Amino acid sequence: MALLYPTYLPNIASYIVMAQSDAFVFEICDSYQKQTYRNRCYIYGANGKLSLNIPVHYTQKNRQDTKEIEIENSSKWQSTHWKSIESAYKTSPFFEFYEDELKILFENPQEFLLDFNFECIAVINNCIGFEPVITYTEQFCKTNLESDYRFMVNARKESKIETNPYIQVFQEKHGLIMNLSILDLLFNEGPNTLNYLKNHPLTF
Repeated sequence: MALLYPTYLPNIASYIVMAQSDAFVFEICDSYQKQTYRNRCYIYGANGKLSLNIPVHYTQKNRQDTKEIEIENSSKWQSTHWKSIESAYKTSPFFEFYEDELKILFENPQEFLLDFNFECIAVINNCIGFEPVITYTEQFCKTNLESDYRFMVNARKESKIETNPYIQVFQEKHGLIMNLSILDLLFNEGPNTLNYLKNHPLTF
């Protein structure tokens, strides 16, 4: 059983772990940390790797649990994120196939970051035909399990993870960019996404 953090539009490596686990546990009793994938993801834009960040209410003066973190919805971040996704993938083979399901995520504001991340994951799971058994921690798990993949939330620690190549929209211009958001794989591989995830070497 794998242990992971629920992140914003999770990267491909995280989805490989999920797809190859009989069941997995989401850590939801953690203290929020900045500069992680909790509120960010990376896509492949026309100019290369592009970061999408969800603005949140957070102060370092008082430690906050991730489940307490509220999204800063006064800005038009949802519109900005969707426009960036649309611009990056409108010419990809399967963008139009999944567009309507995913666009809804960026039309209805959520109050809490964790709730929105779960909503994104649920929609993606539906798109790829993935029906996992998911449980959630009731207290922070301090045990360093063999199947503990929480390190993937830290962009610095997982930045060297290599994923198998597939054809990307701007590959001829900027080369292969590994381990982007699952959206990159979905829009480029479509119905083959789950097969890719299940058959990828689990070497992380």
